[in-house]
Amino acid sequence: MSLKKVATTGFLWTFAQQFGNQAVSFIVSLILARILLPAEFGLIGMVAIFIAIGNTLLNSGLTQSLIRSKDLDQEDYSTVFYFNLIMSLILYVIIYFSAPLIAKFYDQEILINILRLYCLTFVISAFGAVQLARLTRSMDFRTQTIIAIPASIVGGVTGVYMAYNGYGVWSLVWSSIITIAASTFQLWVYSQWSPALVFNFSKFKDHFNFGYKLTLSGIIDKIFNNLFLIVIGKFFSPSQVGFYTRAETMKQLPVTNISTALNKVTYPLFATIQDDDVRLKNIYKRLMKMVLFVIAPVLVFLAVLAEPTFRFLFTEKWLPAVPYFQILCATGILYPLHAYNLNILKVKGRSDLFLKLEIIKKTLIILAIVIALQFGVMALLYGQVIVSLAAYFINSHYSGRFINYPALQQIKDIFPILLLSIITGGSIWTIDRFFLIDTADISRILIGGLTGAFLYIGLSLILKFESIFELINLYQKR
Repeated sequence: MSLKKVATTGFLWTFAQQFGNQAVSFIVSLILARILLPAEFGLIGMVAIFIAIGNTLLNSGLTQSLIRSKDLDQEDYSTVFYFNLIMSLILYVIIYFSAPLIAKFYDQEILINILRLYCLTFVISAFGAVQLARLTRSMDFRTQTIIAIPASIVGGVTGVYMAYNGYGVWSLVWSSIITIAASTFQLWVYSQWSPALVFNFSKFKDHFNFGYKLTLSGIIDKIFNNLFLIVIGKFFSPSQVGFYTRAETMKQLPVTNISTALNKVTYPLFATIQDDDVRLKNIYKRLMKMVLFVIAPVLVFLAVLAEPTFRFLFTEKWLPAVPYFQILCATGILYPLHAYNLNILKVKGRSDLFLKLEIIKKTLIILAIVIALQFGVMALLYGQVIVSLAAYFINSHYSGRFINYPALQQIKDIFPILLLSIITGGSIWTIDRFFLIDTADISRILIGGLTGAFLYIGLSLILKFESIFELINLYQKR
């Protein structure tokens, strides 16, 4: 099978997995948002950083080294498996005994038991991390889809049942635990791999030398990406944390479906052609434009129609999340640009530079928080956008040097897509503001969304945007 065919098939199955997972998660979240209070979602938001760190330890670093390495055997996989398992146990013990201090920091005693239960997912996930890496390495995204969607359904049903029966925040905790447990169990069944009783220190050293920098980078990234949540949780109410997490989750819906699916495929894809800079640049450029062609207008349209959308989906109690969401949409547009630029550094084996850039970018986040905190939550969100924009230029500057694709050239290539998205979004805003403002929310959403979609697609065809023809070909060859 050709590289293009493998990539296309991989993307379609990965997109199916992402879309299926997100569809299930969105429906579950929609039901739970109508039952539970924003403050209960806020409590989960307060512990999000610890969950993110645990997942990073399992899904980056050594497992990424497995994906990019060319010659592997049972000793490689088994060594990484046991290391991940030991690290997950160590991390769980640390969080178990640190839970009272974390709860005291937020002044929320219930967080003690939430952390001690929720973080069991680290150990559960560790049992399936290598199996997942093996499937990703072979670009077997079909099997990953078959595993992920049923797990999400089982976990989602559990959460909804518990919420209806008055379990409150615990319905969110158990929903995640059941989802991860179901996924891990299926990974063992479908991957047909189990570890041998062996630990090769030489192979561990090879993978560790590459992976520890990515792991440190990932931990730093998760800490600082959640730093805004930490600050909001510390200085503001749990309800405001809930509004922020609801806005972030809503923003991530299109971003995760598309850019994460592509990112999951592009890393092993880039790894297969890591020594061919011309092909790397060409594929990177096409993927970047294609994903932005879809994500940019979706986020712009959602930002314009945020008020009727939030009221229709989540009820009036979630309307304070609307301005949060509108600001965060800007960071969503930039996310795929970050991901693909950083993938270039990883496949080139420059995990040292990857770590260095993370430290620089996180210094900017601290500076933004220190300046913005005194002006309130909205200032923190605008600071997040500014930092995200600065981070893009930092990432693209260095990765662009490896494939001769500098930041200014990237901007020149994507600018027409961004401009058309903004113009189309402005048209939707005008129609909504002057003609639909007094109509039902569902009418505003459908009319505004469909008008924007037809206008955007029509202008793209008239202006002969390459990305729309790439997507048409992708659909026809599915």
